[in-house]
Amino acid sequence: MVVVIKILQVILALSVLILIHEAGHFMWAKFFGIRVDKFFLFFDAWGVKLFSTRQAWFVRLFPKTASWETEYGIGWLPLGGYCKIAGMVDESMDTRYLRQEPQSWEFRSHPAWQRLIVMAGGVLNNFLLSIILYISILAIWGNAILRNEGHAIYVNELAYDMGFRSGDRILRFDDYEPEDFFMLQADLVRRDVRTVTLLRGADTLVLYMDQSRIGEVLNAPGMFDLAVPFVVDTVLADSPNAGRLRRGDRLIAVEGEPVEWLQDARKLFSRSAGAQSAVTLLRDKDTLQMALSVDSLGRVGVYTRFPDYEIRHYNVLEAVPAGFKLTFSTVGGYLKDLRLVATPRTEAYKSVGSFIAIGQVFPSRWNWYQFLQLLALLSVMLAVMNLLPIPALDGGHIVICLYEIITRRKPSDRFLMVTQMIGMFLLVGLMFLAFGNDIGRLIR
Repeated sequence: MVVVIKILQVILALSVLILIHEAGHFMWAKFFGIRVDKFFLFFDAWGVKLFSTRQAWFVRLFPKTASWETEYGIGWLPLGGYCKIAGMVDESMDTRYLRQEPQSWEFRSHPAWQRLIVMAGGVLNNFLLSIILYISILAIWGNAILRNEGHAIYVNELAYDMGFRSGDRILRFDDYEPEDFFMLQADLVRRDVRTVTLLRGADTLVLYMDQSRIGEVLNAPGMFDLAVPFVVDTVLADSPNAGRLRRGDRLIAVEGEPVEWLQDARKLFSRSAGAQSAVTLLRDKDTLQMALSVDSLGRVGVYTRFPDYEIRHYNVLEAVPAGFKLTFSTVGGYLKDLRLVATPRTEAYKSVGSFIAIGQVFPSRWNWYQFLQLLALLSVMLAVMNLLPIPALDGGHIVICLYEIITRRKPSDRFLMVTQMIGMFLLVGLMFLAFGNDIGRLIR
């Protein structure tokens, strides 16, 4: 059921993003009087369509659709969507119109500045969607942040191997003082950090980062978890330990093994799943020993205390500039990620993922806040990716239009066809890389 929920969220998110993006091209093409032949969600590869306004049954139900100049539909291949604009060299590689005289309603017959706006329309729509989503999120839920100051890290194997220890408090990355605890790993990668200043107990230490391990950092999520003591906040009513545990109890040992952090306790309780476990607790000034019942999932029926998040609330007027700022900040972070991917020595290309990776980040239960956050992030990613000056992407078409505006020379149709083929080759290669990375991660 969890897999189904994740798949449905991915399909919904991609559908919204694709429709919004292609609507940008469609809207501006129509505005300038350019004919749009097809508007499709997903690709109708080899002519296979799940739905089309040209299908006989649909035309019988709605006869007027037979006169529409644009065919609207849904393809079977969920790798994107497209808006087929008449008289344009695009991914369809349809060259039949090149053998005819240019028509006034064709893309190629319009000035370069109009064609540039048409090609930029999809990216603009994605940026606008992100801004609107972030404004809405801030106005409804506000912005929650767990400040890095005063909070300790709990490390995984990679972080431990790089010199970090659970309980360390990170003070600085070079000269930068990180603010958001849950952005520590991203900051470590994006800022090309050379030294990390941290507090370990009462000592201030400096760690030197090995830049050759950036690829490992990118591919090892959870380097810095939040280290919190196991202190009981609430004992569940149906807990088998309801009569034994109290609010404020602090766990310090399980089966004789010292416990400093919540994560340590989870590992030790999992060994006693479905049985009882001997523990040592601190209750006020007293040290107590008792046996706790552990369920089959390694739980003892309590909620533990966690640090309070700092939540900044916004009214609508405050949310507007904050939404713009958050969008631009997200764009800046993603551009840094792309720079890393384009740097082979970082091995960041191993972190590139496909729809499988996207599906893994969606929650297992429906949550509007998380869904809209991810939708806004994916919209930024789609916009930035499409701005890359790669033939077959919007950015490639925009560069060609800018070249024509500046030089007043129009590239030949042959040149456009060749660049389009090169772009398609590059995109197919990127797709294979993404799927290959995802499959490799699943196998591992």
